[in-house]
Amino acid sequence: MGNQIKTIALLGLLSILLITLGRMLGGVGGMYIGLLFALVMNGVSYFYSDKIALKMSGAKPVSQKEMPELYGIVVDLSKKMDLPMPKLYMTPERQANAFATGRDPNHASVAVTAGILDVLSKEELKAVLAHELGHVRNRDILVASVAAVIASAISFMGNMAMWGSFGRSRDDEDSGGGAFALLAAILVPIGASLIQLAISRQREFGADETGARTIGNGEPLAKALVAIHDSAKAHPMRTNPAFSSLYIGNPLGGLGGGLMKLFSTHPPVEERVARLKKIH
Repeated sequence: MGNQIKTIALLGLLSILLITLGRMLGGVGGMYIGLLFALVMNGVSYFYSDKIALKMSGAKPVSQKEMPELYGIVVDLSKKMDLPMPKLYMTPERQANAFATGRDPNHASVAVTAGILDVLSKEELKAVLAHELGHVRNRDILVASVAAVIASAISFMGNMAMWGSFGRSRDDEDSGGGAFALLAAILVPIGASLIQLAISRQREFGADETGARTIGNGEPLAKALVAIHDSAKAHPMRTNPAFSSLYIGNPLGGLGGGLMKLFSTHPPVEERVARLKKIH
């Protein structure tokens, strides 16, 4: 519940930034133009990002006959979580990883890499799949899409304001209005991007908790996350950074702790493991 509240608070903060920047730089009309542009751009992504992600990862459909154990785990978890059975896929990557995509539970897909089957035990694999179905049940693709719409609208207005600031008169610049608008146009979109990344990290915490509570223990997922993190370092994945947030572990490698975690789509593994070990 705490992760949900934090996500709602972050989305609310994004909305405040959108309204404030819109009124300050472009008025109500500018805000609506930016929002409309973002809705169209991210609306297409919302409905087709699953197909794009699966194609770019080289994922192939997996049938019950081909992989009965994997299929059986997902069937059991889907029933336990009261979800429709998602489509199953496998990618050829040696790195141990997995991701879920799809705009809602009725259009969900779960993909695992070939490498994950060589690295994880059955219980650890079950925990990873419960995490991915947690994303589906929590409708995280929808949450991410809403955040992307708002952040994109802010970025659009910021870019428009930056270009407009170059055409301001000398009087405007002398009054400080032009400099203030330019500073806001630069800093507010950066702030929006950081909030969007924070939402992504909160959704990972949420899926961790959902997955762990579904199987009744956080230890298997904690062990799986460490193994996936090690595998990502041993076998770096060449993937579009735009889709890296879909994976349970950052396929590009982590950025470390401290301030660097602010720029990551995933929380530090150590923090995720510490939270999971508290779930029994």
